[in-house]
Amino acid sequence: MLMEGYNIGYLFGGIALLTAGILIVVFHQKIADNLAGGFDSYDKVKLFGLGACALGIIFIANLHIFILSFLLHLIMPNIFK
Repeated sequence: MLMEGYNIGYLFGGIALLTAGILIVVFHQKIADNLAGGFDSYDKVKLFGLGACALGIIFIANLHIFILSFLLHLIMPNIFK
């Protein structure tokens, strides 16, 4: 497949993304009040933060290569032959 080895850059990028997601989840009320229009969007901002945390974990574990190659294989089955 496309896996050549573990890339340390994705580790640091994943840690940064996970940290940003955690900060968004912790301060979601202040972010929603100042940037997203208030009370209606508290859950939306928190969900965005949780999505960022999930992506950070995926990048830390270097699973994004497998996910992207799986999606490419679904779209174009003969790409890895």
